[in-house]
Amino acid sequence: MRQQTETLIFGTEGRSLLDITSQVRRWVAHTGMRDGLLTVFIRHTSASLLIQENADPDVQADLERFFARLVPDGDPLFEHTAEGHDDMPAHVRAALTQIQLSIPVAHGAPLLGTWQGIYLYEHRRQGHRREVVLHLIGE
Repeated sequence: MRQQTETLIFGTEGRSLLDITSQVRRWVAHTGMRDGLLTVFIRHTSASLLIQENADPDVQADLERFFARLVPDGDPLFEHTAEGHDDMPAHVRAALTQIQLSIPVAHGAPLLGTWQGIYLYEHRRQGHRREVVLHLIGE
């Protein structure tokens, strides 16, 4: 068994889903490992990771409308506002989604479904520099 890690840096443009599938696929291929388990981990509390449909952009728009209704910015429920009216809602959104993904790898590639992509979901309104750690264990 071998292990390899890498940190990828992404600049986001504010609240949106950023498709990082090609960067992840490229790194997995670069490791030379054929089979294993890939962990994708984001090092932040106001952004998250999703495996989501990559064909119809309406899916992303619908997700954002859902979260806007579920966790609106500026909700008076929240006391934590030191970093802005969108900060605590961003933390709640991250808590409701995922900060880590486990993806099987076979034949040197992540085993994603036909319509699946790996997304960094930025929950803040302003853009941020986000770090995504990749860890692959396998052969």
